[in-house]
Amino acid sequence: MQMQKHNPERGFTLLELMVSMAVGLIVMAAMASLFKTGMDSTRLVTQRAETQQNMRAGIDLMVKDISMAGAGLPSGGIQLPTGAGATASKFGCDQGGICHVPTSTYPTANYMYGIIPGYQNGVEGNAVIPAAPAPLFSDSVTSIYVDYNFPLFEYDQITFVGVNGGQINLAVNPLGPYAASPPPAVNAAGGIVLGDLIMLSNSAGNAVGEVTGVTATSITFANLDALNINQSGAAFNNIKAIAGGASTVAYRLFAVTYYLTVPAAGQTPRLMRQVNGLSPVPVADDIINLQFAFDTYNSTTSALDPNQADPLGNVESPNNIQKVNISVMGQSIITNGNKAQNLYLATSVSARNMAFRNRYQ
Repeated sequence: MQMQKHNPERGFTLLELMVSMAVGLIVMAAMASLFKTGMDSTRLVTQRAETQQNMRAGIDLMVKDISMAGAGLPSGGIQLPTGAGATASKFGCDQGGICHVPTSTYPTANYMYGIIPGYQNGVEGNAVIPAAPAPLFSDSVTSIYVDYNFPLFEYDQITFVGVNGGQINLAVNPLGPYAASPPPAVNAAGGIVLGDLIMLSNSAGNAVGEVTGVTATSITFANLDALNINQSGAAFNNIKAIAGGASTVAYRLFAVTYYLTVPAAGQTPRLMRQVNGLSPVPVADDIINLQFAFDTYNSTTSALDPNQADPLGNVESPNNIQKVNISVMGQSIITNGNKAQNLYLATSVSARNMAFRNRYQ
């Protein structure tokens, strides 16, 4: 009898195992590469989104302030103290005497315009921002307008105290339209604070003072104020010069300056907003470049001079600014290794309270 031969199943050969492992490694490497590409793309999108969001927060505030530039000011702006005994007044400074832009005096013989361009004047202390592209300079801009939200104008009985006009007493006219609902005390929440700017207008003219003292019914404008605006010893254009006028009305002004600062301890540059004589506040981090250009009306040629980076240097009056072009460069907060995303964001805003000319006349 013949016995049947048993043939067991064959296994994988060494060559087959090596080929299978090689194919598997190739597939795994492709999947890892695909995963890394996806993670890099996600990180890139996150970097761009956060950087854009950061820049938009700053631009939104700048657009709001610049769009109000010149609102409520006398036509063409206000002349600050001049003549014998007068010295240059300041903007962009706080009550501690720190001025946050390199050049902080009003231009054109101490004149307060609705917009003050700050060409190459935009980094506190002239600090260097290594991440900024060429050209390395940044600009600042100051927008000045009346605060219509606080009803200081409702105090229509204003008396001047002292021979230098250093104090005004406020009262609501009992026969006037505000008797039923008088305004809040000037030192109430949201009211006048030290360092605020007050514009006074009456039959004798206009003047601006910086608040150095405040009570519920009075405001004091002493000399040696941080912004050097009061100057009772100046010959012209101070509060003393209009103290004899009738029908005085008061308004709070906002002088808002935007600039960049480089904090200590290796922190990244940031966009700052400084109002009147108050301390500045940060608006957006990781802003490495800030530039402005201005479209101005040329009264000689009756045409528009676009994109003027330095209107004052080109003998253009800030009163003729019609549009402000803003360019902001931000750097991503989240970095991929040593790499960071740098993005530009640009917009334009009409200075609606400044110069207006009908070009079709």
